[in-house]
Amino acid sequence: MIRQIVVHPGGAHKDDFLACALLVAEYRAPIFRRDPTAQDLADEETAVVDVGMDWNAEKNNFDHHQFPRDAEPLCALSLVLKSMNLYDEARKFCEWLELAEVIDTRGPNDTAQWLGIERETMSKLNSPIDITLLRRFASMDEHRDGEPLYEVMSMIGEDTLDYVKGMKERLEFLAEHCEVWELAGGKKAVFLPRTDPLPEEPSMGLGRYVEDLGLEDDVVALVYPDRRGSGYGLGRFKDDKRMEYTLVGGEEDVHFAHNKGFIAKTSATEISRLRELIGKAFVAELKT
Repeated sequence: MIRQIVVHPGGAHKDDFLACALLVAEYRAPIFRRDPTAQDLADEETAVVDVGMDWNAEKNNFDHHQFPRDAEPLCALSLVLKSMNLYDEARKFCEWLELAEVIDTRGPNDTAQWLGIERETMSKLNSPIDITLLRRFASMDEHRDGEPLYEVMSMIGEDTLDYVKGMKERLEFLAEHCEVWELAGGKKAVFLPRTDPLPEEPSMGLGRYVEDLGLEDDVVALVYPDRRGSGYGLGRFKDDKRMEYTLVGGEEDVHFAHNKGFIAKTSATEISRLRELIGKAFVAELKT
């Protein structure tokens, strides 16, 4: 159990802000912005974040500044996620995490080079939301339960944890229910049948499931339950233009086909008919 969080005073960054947000969501502990004492570092009920020159998950010490310059770019947020046994999933599901790690450990110049962009572009990516939250976080010595910023941090932490844990469960669900259909030319479609209960967003996670299967180069189409009706949605994987759903727009059981060709909705429920529609919408040559 963590009863208090100690984080360094002075300027704040996304790294320490988000690390504290996860801990707030999990433990609802107050935050103190000050240098840690030896007692803090030894106390298992005190989380010491981004300061203290120690990484020790058993003592809840989460600093990375003692790592050598050529070490893997892990920041305080990374270490908190590792302590929650969610780091691997977070790296997989949260594309922003790697960037947060690199910019906190390497700085903006090296990060811009890593991204292949001009240094000036980094400033253009700043948001007034980030600026205000970090400035307000840095401006106070303490943050406690019930205060506006503390509650915002709790919401950010909760949403992040819910998303990572939810995606892990979602992929397990997809692995249990999905089928892979063979198409012409070695291409494939992934089919998710209707289940009871039906997920709130039936198509969520299908792209990541395809990546987990290692079929990114083979899958061109996705077929999933339509949450607004009893039929199915027909979609492209990674906007592959070999799926052209305007080609089935005139079919009696297709009630919607987007004029850009990337999605269609059908009342059909029989697998044989769904496969037939996918086959009719598939074109052998990639459209440009």
